[in-house]
Order: sequence, then structure tokens, then C-alpha cells
Amino acid sequence: HAGLRWCFVVEWITTRARDTGQLMHKAMEFIRNLHNIRERHRGCVATIGNFDGVHLGHQLIIKQLQHSAGLHGLPSVLLTFEPHPQEFFSPDNAPARLMRLREKLVCLRHYKLDQTVCLKFNLALAEMSAENFIRYILVDKLAVRHLITGDDFRFGNKRKGDLKLLEATGRKFGYQVECSHTCEVDGQRVSSSAVREALAIGDLARAERLLGRHYSICGRVVHGDKRGRELGYPTINIDMHRHRSPVSGIFATRIHGLGKKVHDAVTAIGTRPVFNGANVRLEAHILDFDLDVYGTHVCVELLHRLRPEQNFATVDDLKIQIEKDINEARRYFADVKGIKNVKREA
Repeated sequence: HAGLRWCFVVEWITTRARDTGQLMHKAMEFIRNLHNIRERHRGCVATIGNFDGVHLGHQLIIKQLQHSAGLHGLPSVLLTFEPHPQEFFSPDNAPARLMRLREKLVCLRHYKLDQTVCLKFNLALAEMSAENFIRYILVDKLAVRHLITGDDFRFGNKRKGDLKLLEATGRKFGYQVECSHTCEVDGQRVSSSAVREALAIGDLARAERLLGRHYSICGRVVHGDKRGRELGYPTINIDMHRHRSPVSGIFATRIHGLGKKVHDAVTAIGTRPVFNGANVRLEAHILDFDLDVYGTHVCVELLHRLRPEQNFATVDDLKIQIEKDINEARRYFADVKGIKNVKREA
């Protein structure tokens, strides 16, 4: 039943991607857990990693994977884990996740991957020795013929597995190991940690350069406590499904998923200190829009940080600031559209 449920999830992702213009090639096959790997999946070129954010470094590895798969005439396979290993070992101290699994799958569909295999990171996998990981997963299950990995890749119990072990074992079992290319932006190695650092200080421009696109958060519109409507600024609330958010503050954003039109919005991500909030929420006030869209899956694209989240002495002070935020966002969108018009005319 679990496998069947995930078939429906993948079909939903494919449908959503097609509806939003994100599906650019044949459907990538998603395989959840080892027991769903079949004989037809054996024999491939693979890479392994968390791929949180699918940043430019990840994209370079995927291009390398595609190239090698083409040379060998074999399927390209991306092997990843859920949850993130650091969330398993230390859930309270794990880094903020850039992407949920569903967001990652939708993003990966931009690339011509044949298969993404997601392994459940549990105690059994955590305690599996590096040698057994290679033998049981890479050799017996996937029959990997060519593996692409970074020179700093660590795996297996107590992270004892490394590039040297992969190379030595490859000679024994008949697979080749290729080091992934290093990707740098402005002299800095691109990494998920670097993206998190940029987002944490509100440097969206830096995050965009590392990601190759604007950072976005996707999710389903859920019912909130209707405070925005009471204040005169109705909002849509997105269930973030994250232990922690990598970003906080007030942003000028674009909302995708509400029909064919992309909507400008002012979005708050934070705990709402004025109302003594505890959990991080995403609330977006869509400019010149007031329709019931509960249950709709949307993508919130962060363009410009207006200010950090802050507390206010009274609700009236908050309302005054919201009006300022909306006016500043309108000026931002007007400037952006003006620049685009100038470029078109040029």
C-alpha cells in the first residue's frame, strides 16, 4: 500500500508540474525505498547525496551524471535520503531544510533524470557499515556501473566510507568511480550550507546566485486564525512542513499556482511575536486579490526582503507597518516591471 500511495504522489507531482509549466521532459521515475527496486532498475550510472536546495553545485553534478549515463548507454539514477541524516541523528539541532521532499522532486523534474531513488534514513541504514552499503545497495540492488561522487563524500556507519573505499570496492565489483566537479560562485564553493547562510541574513541576491534561481517555498493553502482578515489585510497561510525555516522576515514575493496568472504579494515568514506565536508560519497578502483558495497548492517565490520580523507594542502599530510594507512592495514591483519594459524596448 505504501508503494501504491507514492505512485499517486508521483502522479500528483507530474500533474502539478504539467499544469504549472514545470514539466519539461518525460516523467522521471520515483522509487521509494529498496523494496520497490525491480530487476529492470538494475544497471545504471548513479550519484548519491541529499541534494537539499538543488543548487548550482547539484545541477553541475546532475549534468555530469547525464553525460556519463549517455556515454555508457545506461539510465541516470539519483540516490537520496529521507529524512535528512542530520535530522535523524539530531532533530533539534539539524540545519533548516531548504526543500521538502516533494519540492525536491518537482525541482528535479527540470532535469533529464531517469530515476530518483529515495531511501528511508532509519536506524538500520544509520548502522549499516560502509562495506555493506556498497555491497547491498549499490551492487546487489542497483548494480551500479558508474558512480559520481565528491571527494569529501562520507557514508556508512560512523561515516567510515569514503572515496578511497568506493574506488577499491569498485575494482572488485566492476564499477567505476568519478569525482564530481567543484562549483564556485564569487570564489566560494556552492553548498547547501552557503545557501542557508545567505537566507539566514536575508541576502536573497546571494542565495539566487548560488541556486541559479529565486528561492521559493511551496505548500498547500490551509486555514489560519483569520487575523490578517481582521486587520484588513487577508492572507493565505501555507503549511511549511518544516522543523525550522531557513528564512524569516517580510518579503516581496510572487505566488504561482493560482491559475495561469502570477500574483504579486507581501509575505511574512516568522512566529508573529505580536500575537505571541511559537511556530514559524508563512502568510502571504496577495495584492489586489481576495478569493477563496483553500486547499490549493502554491509556490511562493521570494524576490526581495523588505525588513526583518519585529515585534510591535500594539496591533495598531502593526497595521501601520503592514501598510508601509505593502506600499514598499508595490514600489518594488513597479520598479521591476519598469526595468523589464526598458529592456524590451532596448
